[in-house]
Formats: sequence, C-alpha cells, structure tokens
Amino acid sequence: MVLELHCISLNSWFLPDFSCEILFFMYFFPSFPLQFPSCLTAGGATCAKAPQVTGVTVQLEMHALWQQFDQLGTEMIVTKAGRRMFPTFQVSISGMDPAAEYVLLMDFIPVDDKRYRYAFHSSSWLVAGRADVAAPGRMHFHPDSPARGSQWMKQMVSFDALKLTNNLLDDNGHMILNSMHRYQPRFHVVYVDPRRDSQLHAHRNFCTFSFPETRFIAVTAYQNHRITQLKIASNPFAKGFRTTDPDACHRKAAMSLAVCWESNPGIKY
Repeated sequence: MVLELHCISLNSWFLPDFSCEILFFMYFFPSFPLQFPSCLTAGGATCAKAPQVTGVTVQLEMHALWQQFDQLGTEMIVTKAGRRMFPTFQVSISGMDPAAEYVLLMDFIPVDDKRYRYAFHSSSWLVAGRADVAAPGRMHFHPDSPARGSQWMKQMVSFDALKLTNNLLDDNGHMILNSMHRYQPRFHVVYVDPRRDSQLHAHRNFCTFSFPETRFIAVTAYQNHRITQLKIASNPFAKGFRTTDPDACHRKAAMSLAVCWESNPGIKY
C-alpha cells in the first residue's frame, strides 16, 4: 500500500527551508551571489512552479509499515560510523517530464525545539528540556542524480544508502542528527533547468514532499522494546533473531541484534 502526496513549496516551512534553498543555489549555481529571488510577486501572491515540477506526484512505499512504527513512536539508530534507516525511505514518482532531468535529494529537519527521554515505567516519550544546538544541515543526494524523468518514474526510488550519524565532525556525507530529538524526513525533487539564466528561476524549479508518518526520534539504542520487536519481525535480514517467545531474549540483547543489519544490510544473519 502506498500513500500519495502532491507537491508543496519549501516556503511553507519557515527558516529551515530558507537554508535548503541556499543549499540548492550553492549546489547548482556556485558562482551566483546569495541574493535569492523571492517566490512572492509584487502583489503578494505565490509564484507558479515550473511545469516540469507542478505535476509531480510522489507515493510513499511501505506506507502500512511506516504507520505501524509511527503508532509506536518510530526510533532510528544513530552512531558515530553511521547507520542505515529501517524502514528504508522509498518512493514511487509520477508526473515528471520524461525528457527533463531531475535531481532527487533528502534532508531532515527538527519537528520541534525539544529534547526527549523515554520513560520505561509508562512506555512513553517525555519532554526532557530544550533541544540541543542544531546539528549542521546537510542534504543527501540520490546517487543516480541527475537523471531523466523517464528513468525516475520507471521504478521505485530507494534511499537505502542513506546513513544517520551523531558525529558532528562526520566527513562521510552522512546525515548528522542529535540523539533524543525528533525529526521529519523530507524529499525534494529538483528540475535541472538547462537555460543559461536558470539561476533566476531556481525558486520555481523544485518541490518538496513530506510524509508525517516517517517522523522518528534519533536514538543510540532502541528505547521501546515494541520497536525492537517490530523491527525484527518486519526486517527480512533479521530472520535469525526471531523467536516464538518474545520474552526469550534480554531486552538489551534484542536491541543490539535488531540494529546489526543497518550496518551490514547484505548479511543474512
């Protein structure tokens, strides 16, 4: 089952998205001065997006599984070396111009300005204070970018190479997150405009998709044992850790086993 969302503008996200627009410009137009055109006309109306992105529709794959995790409070492991996400962020795309080229990328923004802790006695997340200083903002470009719309649309797009880290000095391109903070993944579609003055239209050449059920709390070890059990049950590379007795393994051991695949997803334990 998949969930369908239509394009929304980055401008609806306040400050974090202004940073994203800067990154878009810096990546595609490194020599262009940082004086960005506004997406508002003189009358205050929102400008139209380029036709190459206005019809783009994105469907979240494994929607039912994402919902199961979301109902429990999704947790994603972060480590110094970097860990892959499970469920993996995968989408199917339609409505692109088959002949146009696009870049696909992801970023993660804080859901709020709070830090959390897990209360084991009540099996719930509680606010533990204000958020830590935000980690450096990064974007993960899909390795097949840029590619024609026809290529993106012919098969599912998977961000299985994306890794999460809590290492502020990471130089491997992993997404830097603060542990015990809640994040919202975002998916961006950027039209590669071939015009020489493309920098003047860059604010019209992208759109953003956000799926609320993919929100998660970054952790260094799973806190909710039900998340551990669901990851073991739904991860095809965790068959060796499944048991008919859910209480057979110590909680901490189960947490360690559940995350092994994220470092080595090709290993069938």
